[in-house]
This record gives sequence, C-alpha cells and structure tokens, in this order.
Amino acid sequence: MTDDGTPLPRRLLFVCMGNICRSPTAHGVMRHKLRVAGPDGAIEVDSAGTHGWHEGDPPDERAIAHAHRRGYDIADLRARPLRPADFERFDLLLVMDGANRAAARRIGPAVQHGNLRLLTAYGLVHHAAEVPDPYYGGDAGFEHVLDGVEDACDGLLRRLVEELRPR
Repeated sequence: MTDDGTPLPRRLLFVCMGNICRSPTAHGVMRHKLRVAGPDGAIEVDSAGTHGWHEGDPPDERAIAHAHRRGYDIADLRARPLRPADFERFDLLLVMDGANRAAARRIGPAVQHGNLRLLTAYGLVHHAAEVPDPYYGGDAGFEHVLDGVEDACDGLLRRLVEELRPR
C-alpha cells in the first residue's frame, strides 16, 4: 500500500526461451486486456527470454500476424534477456513451460524463485500444463498459443483485480 492507501502496482514479466513468440504474445494480450478491462496503469507488463539470441528483435512475424488478427498489437515489442534484477523488480515471473522455469531458476537468485509461476496455472478453460512453443510449427501452433494465453491472462487478470480491489 502507498501512503494514501492505494495498492502498489503489480509488475508482471512473461518469460519464454527467445522472447519472440510466446512471451511477447502474452505481454501483448495482457497489455490489451488491461487497457480494455482495467486496471490500466496499476499493473506493469513486460516480457523477456531465458536466452538472449534475439535481443532487440521484434516478435516473430507469425506471432505478430496472428496476434493482429485477434486485435493485439505486439509489433512494438523487442526481445530482451531475462536478468537477475528482474526477480526483484517483478512480482510475478510467468513462464511458458518447465524448461523456461528451470532456465529462469539458473538466472535468478534462489531466494526469489517463489515468484516464478507457470502462466497456464491461471487458465480458466484450458488446462494444459504448458504453453507450447510454436516456433517450428505452422499457423495452428500460433493460434493454439493465443487460445491458451488469452485464457490464462483472463484468469490472471481476474485474480489481480480481486487483489487490487479495496477492502
């Protein structure tokens, strides 16, 4: 809580391997949902990759196209690597799969591993264990990612709104 009694902003970091498909998709979906449903501005959203191969690059063109078809603009996002400081800066690091979680644990301080969560844990309808990597697949993979990410972001947003609601 701040001095005036308002809740502190929540900070969310979506994490995948290269930060060009799944995590920027989740970043863009959540950013859009916050603008539409609020509380826009009360929650900070970012994304990163456990590997820095694509640092500074935009999302994969297929991710941009599929997101655009559903009304999400992710073309402005740029890949960046996950850093140890992210574990302090962000309240939740939402990883796409178990391999991302293991890699993130190697990057961040052990004392802060408690803020790592699988994004799929927040799903309301889809109950997959992981968000699959669509990079080496076709269009259906990117659509499947969007289905799961939209659902998980809806569940996460519902939970965050409840937590931010004044009591």
